[in-house]
Amino acid sequence: MNGVLIIDKPAGLTSHDVVNRARRILHERSIGHLGTLDPMATGVLPLVTGNLTRLAQFYTSSEKTYEGTIRFGLATDTYDADGEPTSPPQEVNLIVEEIESLASRFRGVIEQTPPPFSAKKIKGVPAYKLARQQKQVVLQPVQVEIKEFEIIAVEADCVRFQARVASGTYMRSVAHDMGRELGCGAHLESLRRTAVAEFTLEDAYTLEQLADRLSKGTPHPLEDVFVHPRKLLPDFPSVTADEATVARIRSGRTVNLLELSRARQVKVFSGQRDLIAIATRVAGTLFHPKLVLCG
Repeated sequence: MNGVLIIDKPAGLTSHDVVNRARRILHERSIGHLGTLDPMATGVLPLVTGNLTRLAQFYTSSEKTYEGTIRFGLATDTYDADGEPTSPPQEVNLIVEEIESLASRFRGVIEQTPPPFSAKKIKGVPAYKLARQQKQVVLQPVQVEIKEFEIIAVEADCVRFQARVASGTYMRSVAHDMGRELGCGAHLESLRRTAVAEFTLEDAYTLEQLADRLSKGTPHPLEDVFVHPRKLLPDFPSVTADEATVARIRSGRTVNLLELSRARQVKVFSGQRDLIAIATRVAGTLFHPKLVLCG
């Protein structure tokens, strides 16, 4: 079972919980995910299965898109609604123009300190483990990029937003920092991821829908659930190899791909759906299979 499927993650589950449930549903041990979502967050969680788990290396810097809500007047230790308050609640009177002006300061390349309850490591230990043990967590600011950050609505003490960010950006930290700037505290009340790289909510299935497909006993219940392999890594051109070229690639040997002489990396297929390798150009029309996905 080699493929990529997109799960619409529910609130309350960790990304690892989703992977474990998918393993039980699909009866497949080899499953991973492309980018952690916090337990309180929902939305796009791409899963890679079988041999295609090895594609994860190409998605480590994937762009993400979110929509969510920031609640002002209360800061928490996790920077989101799952945390404990770190100060008494305050009444706030949000002014649209003030919020818009504040949001503009978070666009572009900025310095951001990750939340203490995060997967960032301190001397090899995830910060959240130290935070749970009530040990001091000192994380250094890192450079992140917020490509888009639009305020959709300001309602009482809440602000609804949409954001498109580079990998490594924490919207929880954005919420916390905005509250600090206003002097009233804030936390991320809700977050929904609407896209990761080329994957969107339109591609997504719930865990219940996935289980339902398999329970119906149809001949190919998951064919339209898995993302078509030709749609993966859209920046890489595709080529369909003949039998001799497939044999060379499977043995790790260099091949000649005349029609793709200008590409740096290409997806190599055997037939329409069988992605067998990611090949890298060596020189001219010669390509070396950097990643062989089947033997």
